[in-house]
Amino acid sequence: MRNAGLGSWPERRLVISPHRDALWFEGTTTSHAGFAERVRRTAAALAGLGVVAGDRVAWTGGNHPSALETLYACGQLGAIWVPVNARLAAPEAEYVLRHAGASVVVHGRELGGLADALRDRLDGVRHWVAAEPPTEGGADSLPYEQLLDEADPETRDEPVTLDDPCLIMYTSGTTGRPKGAVLTHGNMTWNATNQLLGFDFAQDERTLALAPLFHIGGLNGTVNPTLLRGGCAVVVRRFDPAATLQVIEEQRVNSFFAVPTMLDAMAREPGFTTRDLSALRTIGAAGAPLPLPTLHTWLARGVTMQQAYGMTEAAPGATVLDSADAERKVGSAGKPVFFTDVRVVRPDGSPAETDEVGEIVIQGPNVMAGYWNEPEQTAAAIRDGWYHSGDAGSVDAEGFLYVRDRYKDMIISGGENIYPAEVESALLELDEVLEAAVIGVPDEKWGEVGLAVLVVTPDSSRDPEAVRTALRERLAAFKVPRLVEFTDALPRTATGKIRKPDLRVHYLHTEETPA
Repeated sequence: MRNAGLGSWPERRLVISPHRDALWFEGTTTSHAGFAERVRRTAAALAGLGVVAGDRVAWTGGNHPSALETLYACGQLGAIWVPVNARLAAPEAEYVLRHAGASVVVHGRELGGLADALRDRLDGVRHWVAAEPPTEGGADSLPYEQLLDEADPETRDEPVTLDDPCLIMYTSGTTGRPKGAVLTHGNMTWNATNQLLGFDFAQDERTLALAPLFHIGGLNGTVNPTLLRGGCAVVVRRFDPAATLQVIEEQRVNSFFAVPTMLDAMAREPGFTTRDLSALRTIGAAGAPLPLPTLHTWLARGVTMQQAYGMTEAAPGATVLDSADAERKVGSAGKPVFFTDVRVVRPDGSPAETDEVGEIVIQGPNVMAGYWNEPEQTAAAIRDGWYHSGDAGSVDAEGFLYVRDRYKDMIISGGENIYPAEVESALLELDEVLEAAVIGVPDEKWGEVGLAVLVVTPDSSRDPEAVRTALRERLAAFKVPRLVEFTDALPRTATGKIRKPDLRVHYLHTEETPA
């Protein structure tokens, strides 16, 4: 099979829909024909830098067309794309680039300083390329546009199969060193198929590339499926609530993927109720539970909300919950996407009963091949063909999945299992609570007790006991956190997930739990 994966998409779109919009970025629109030519030029430029099949080409930066151009160009060369989180500190980025064995790094305008810091530390990186003129540093990086201008846009078609690596995407590393999930051309294609079936993308779809493209939700939630369908990706460099609403209105955006914090921020904008969102049909929300007030806010604007559950290792789709079931099945992550199987199992691997909490395991053609150069971790994660997520969950009598929490985040207090996600959901029902995170802290009497860290409205009394009293009306007494703290902001990853390890480091060092 030749180029069964992403490398072939731009060329096929050139034949099928050459004049349709493929990309919009900061006022410039590129057709599918123009995009295909730029991909061919990018492939030629990378080949000129010595990139051959199997080589790793890294890309890092804010959202920019060069991310998609280098991804598809790697597909045409049989090379492997490595997106790197632009928010990593230099030592973290160095680890990822060294572990992946990247030979070329393409960086955004804001990361010239990173290129300067790592240039002499990474002998394996032969070339650093600036996608745009850097705002600072990066003077020794090769200019991307010049390389493309000088490249011959000839068609390249290095043979690849569905089992060949397409990209290596590194996990957030919240439990140690990040691991590189190897996603094959088959993984990417089957995930796109699942998304196309679940979201019902139109041929003239206009989707917003809002979440970071160096994360799997931002890349594969709606962007790649839309381009495969022949639609347009409206690319915004970074998230700004007011500016994003303006782009949605002006570009007649039909769909996008976001995390709940983004949706909350846009809904709080003064112009939210007056912006013309009539073209917006569907939002895919994942990365954290979607609070019911947020759901209602967007539903009131006539937008279909699809809550999803997934992870990098599944490229990312595993389950989805449609708006039609969102209130009836509040808190659920929905049912498995079409070509993916999801089960809940006990520690011995046997199926859990209805409503019994166990580990969520996933199987399907979208599940990764393994972790790059980590055979032991791969063997631990993929057993008998099933990816073991490490998430605790249960399935109800109708087959709807409920993600309870990470197993490692579960609090055991006086012999009772407490799932922080359930407590956080109850906290977010309180009018004054904007954001909530619950962690376990040591307690001499109970073993562990819950600590709730909250971001609240400016007019809140910040009274811990008032919060606890309100929770007792919603939760069993043993689930109500013994401790409540207030903060101005919760630490988050680039995708909006709360970094609970950071909270543990802070509060376990500064708070004394009661006896």
